[in-house]
Amino acid sequence: MNGPFATRRALALTVAAAAAAIALGAASLARAQTKLDLSTVWPDSNFHTANVKRYAEEVGKATGGQVQIIVHAGGSLGFKGPEHLRAVRDGLVPMADVLNNQQIGDEPLLGLESLPFLVSNQDDLRALHKHTRPIYEQVAARNNQKILYVVPWPTQYLHMKAKVDTLDGLKGIKVRVPDKNAQDMLNAAGMAGVLIPWGETIAALSSGAVAGVSTSSSSGVDGKFWEFLKYVYPTNHTWSCQLVTINLDAWKKLKPEQQKAMEDIAKKLEPEFWAVALKNDTDSLERLKQGGMEVVSMPPAMLAEFRSRTASLVDAYLKRVPQGEQAVRAYQAETKKTN
Repeated sequence: MNGPFATRRALALTVAAAAAAIALGAASLARAQTKLDLSTVWPDSNFHTANVKRYAEEVGKATGGQVQIIVHAGGSLGFKGPEHLRAVRDGLVPMADVLNNQQIGDEPLLGLESLPFLVSNQDDLRALHKHTRPIYEQVAARNNQKILYVVPWPTQYLHMKAKVDTLDGLKGIKVRVPDKNAQDMLNAAGMAGVLIPWGETIAALSSGAVAGVSTSSSSGVDGKFWEFLKYVYPTNHTWSCQLVTINLDAWKKLKPEQQKAMEDIAKKLEPEFWAVALKNDTDSLERLKQGGMEVVSMPPAMLAEFRSRTASLVDAYLKRVPQGEQAVRAYQAETKKTN
């Protein structure tokens, strides 16, 4: 067959073949691309969320877009903070930004750094992590996940309505706490610790269910605490970290070079993220002051009483969770610190 019709037919077949090739290539690309949802309860404005978004961006670049981490902030996937370890374990979400001390109902070992006055600053926390990081890795593994990186929260504060100069001045005041260790600590000090996930904290403040919050300056800014509270006490009583984890079944489906890229980027960014946490503490405390809150230094006698009333909780925890004793005692020996 010759003539214009044959030419048009040949052209149509060529176009069809090209379209089929493009469609096949697109389908192949879609199959090769891996999308990983990551759940976090923190809002977009929080530095931890900014960290995971940067990590996701770097992973996307390093893998040529073949691994896409999709960050879902503000608890938008429906998981509360204390549920994240289980959610990743059970494959309900492939990745999460897990607050370690909120998981102690399932894994008490993750509450090690939230023991009262065990850690004073980031240098102490780094020293502690030399001994606890291997334990955290073991905990993650038995919960069907892998830790990619760990980043601390800034030091903890008491954000309160009341201004006092003795510990008894805070007696009986209901204070929101993020975990059981913090609840036991404030109860021992004479306050009434109320265990509330972050997503319900602002409602508790608005309703008057609590008259104070134990948390970082960063969360104080996230929650616009100046709308509810007047004073910030830099007590530095506990520490905590976010563990960015991935489900092991999802991890094993990645190519070795993709796994290596994710690990390398995590290792590179983790020290930078620690520096971000330190700066965020300074910036957030200043923002709380700009909002109208007053920073109140606890008198030495008040702080000493706080430490004295809560000191026994460290030994009690280590008796209850003996697997953590070796790490804590090794840290104390290295830093010459006692509880």
